[in-house]
Amino acid sequence: MSTPRTGGRLVVDQLVIHGVDLVFCVPGESYLAVLDALYDARDRIRIVNARHEAGAANMAEAYGKLTGRPGVAMVTRGPGACHAAIGVHTAAQDSTPMVLLVGQIERRTADREAFQEIDYRQMFGSLAKWVAQVDHAERVPEYLARAFHVAMSGRPGPVVLALPED
Repeated sequence: MSTPRTGGRLVVDQLVIHGVDLVFCVPGESYLAVLDALYDARDRIRIVNARHEAGAANMAEAYGKLTGRPGVAMVTRGPGACHAAIGVHTAAQDSTPMVLLVGQIERRTADREAFQEIDYRQMFGSLAKWVAQVDHAERVPEYLARAFHVAMSGRPGPVVLALPED
């Protein structure tokens, strides 16, 4: 009997499909399912564990600048996303393709001032080419395909996707 793929597995499968071979991150509890799935894909995607979210975002921005392909960073919610904002701003200013995946609170706790809750559409709206939140796991492929397309189309730049913990 096969088990259904988790949202985290769907994210990693899409990263593989889009040719991602390197991810920069600071591991966090808000996206453990993605980290678990990355462990299973360790032969295809290498993880660089940064000591600070700004470092992870800056590394992803530099990767995008050097390769012409979107650099991918993953950070946890709240302060992690705030620290990564500098790298997103740099990517926007330098027209660097980048995809930032941000862990988010569980959907059932939204709009209740949950621990480290931030509306990422407002926070990154003026910095990124597109900001969205994936609220249904079955839409992960659609959102990630659009993220990579937007990051590379026209004037390249950063895209931010929030991934609810649940």
